[in-house]
Amino acid sequence: MTRAQHLPGGNDGGAVRIGDTVRRVPGPWTPAVHALLRHLHDVGFDRVPQAMGFDEEGREVLSFLPGTVVGSARPWPRWVHSDNALRQVARWLRDFHAAAAGFVPPAGAIWREGTEWRPGLIIGHNDAAPYNAVWTGESLVGFFDWDFAGPVTVEWDLAFTAFGWVPLHARHVVAAEGFTAFAERPRRLRLFLDSYGWEGSTTEFITIVRQRVSASAEGIRRAAAAGDPTFVRMIANGVDTDLETAVTELAGFTRV
Repeated sequence: MTRAQHLPGGNDGGAVRIGDTVRRVPGPWTPAVHALLRHLHDVGFDRVPQAMGFDEEGREVLSFLPGTVVGSARPWPRWVHSDNALRQVARWLRDFHAAAAGFVPPAGAIWREGTEWRPGLIIGHNDAAPYNAVWTGESLVGFFDWDFAGPVTVEWDLAFTAFGWVPLHARHVVAAEGFTAFAERPRRLRLFLDSYGWEGSTTEFITIVRQRVSASAEGIRRAAAAGDPTFVRMIANGVDTDLETAVTELAGFTRV
């Protein structure tokens, strides 16, 4: 019998690897996420895990994306904040959005984050951050942890991805991750947007980022108040206040 290997990280207690599969405790949103992942593979976008149903213990079963992750140690490897990584992430997101554009969620779909789906929205990843990426060397394989997938605008998903990779988070947060070249952020943001194919101004985009991040902080507090243990831990770790600090700092982004 293949031995289970605990996979570190995550606010939901992590996951276990068994052979070429990953097993995780599901949530009410899991069937909808699996429908999305199946659609992505059906249209040829294979840079995401495959949904393989549920095991005898009721855990969701996903294919394992081979490669390495940045892990929970700080600071992250230097290449995480390279222009090469930034371009790859933007292009992955562009291709993912194109693949997801034709997905219509099943009736009654439940999502952990986001509003009810309607035409004009996509199902975004909503957390395509460095800690959810898989790499082979310095080549991006794809993203895992789709629990926060849900209906959003393209710009909403693009904004949170830029937030993590440019990066645009609060200075004390990204400094701990190994990024201190703050004067480079306007250039890196333009590079990210150009690599994705978003032609709006960076000033306009920063406004979207601030709205997106503020909404994330509010959502964390709302879910914590409702008793969700994952979000309770996030509040205890100051995640919401760090996000609000970033919103405040980004008011002067063009002047950094």
